[in-house]
Amino acid sequence: MQILFTICMALLPYLNPAAATEVGRNHCQVYGSVYLERNPLYKNTATHIVYLGEEEAFADMVVYRESNKLFADAPAIWYVTPNKAFANHVLYVTEQRHQADFTVHFTDARSFATCRD
Repeated sequence: MQILFTICMALLPYLNPAAATEVGRNHCQVYGSVYLERNPLYKNTATHIVYLGEEEAFADMVVYRESNKLFADAPAIWYVTPNKAFANHVLYVTEQRHQADFTVHFTDARSFATCRD
């Protein structure tokens, strides 16, 4: 009986895919080391799809690009890593705004980094 319960709990996200996708959609929890994937072959391995916008007013997240991985410890503070293996989050960068889960604008001032829900 316990084995049957364990199997059912393991398959629960696959039975209700809408519930599984809502859990991983909180973009305000994206911080730390981030790898920006641009190859469409690896789009399915990314946790989020982002659009890098030029205007701060329309961005869902204003991100400060930290130069030291140890200081990227708050929401909207990213250390962009060149290696996918060392990243906490893998984000696919799209050129189409309507395909993105959220939009990102990079700022030069750490105090301006914020996440808008």
